[in-house]
Amino acid sequence: MTIITDVEELKALYGDVSEASTAKVTDHLTPAYRQMIEMSPFVALATVGPEGLDCSPRGDRGSVVRVEDERRLSLPDWRGNNRIDSLANIVRDPRVALMFLIPGSNSVMRINGRAVVSVAPELLQSFEMDGRHPRSVVMVAIEEAYFQCARAVMRAELWNADRQVAAEALPTPGEMLKAAKQDFDRETYDREWPARAAKTMW
Repeated sequence: MTIITDVEELKALYGDVSEASTAKVTDHLTPAYRQMIEMSPFVALATVGPEGLDCSPRGDRGSVVRVEDERRLSLPDWRGNNRIDSLANIVRDPRVALMFLIPGSNSVMRINGRAVVSVAPELLQSFEMDGRHPRSVVMVAIEEAYFQCARAVMRAELWNADRQVAAEALPTPGEMLKAAKQDFDRETYDREWPARAAKTMW
């Protein structure tokens, strides 16, 4: 196995970076970037902490984040599994990376920056959904914003309905839990999960 351990060797392998690849990077949201982000209902939030890295999926009805201004985003923390991996990382290391997906679009939006976890009452109240409020809000200060090359989404045919995988072809959540913990009651979990999720969405 041949391993590359030198950045200069890596650069030589890949060659020059195109003008478009560098010109697209800004330190704020342009009007076009803001439009893209506000159309995204899903973002992957990457954080880093003493235990290592974490990448967490976040989704919402409508826009997954609120654009406060050209340099700030707000991401409400809705109901989840209470592991708080991302939030615990942010409290100890503010560096974050976000990747937004827009259904139907081959372009993704990328944000790099620094974040804090806010529990300001007025901020929590501003995110009311079905009578509920998030327990915290991740406030992101933008340091870099850019759109990603569409080739990855195009290769994956991510939005091609004919490529969607039937649920029956995949293991259920209960089956995956039982594979990790042999005495787990997968039948009860799978039976009760859809109704439980519907009642605890926010």
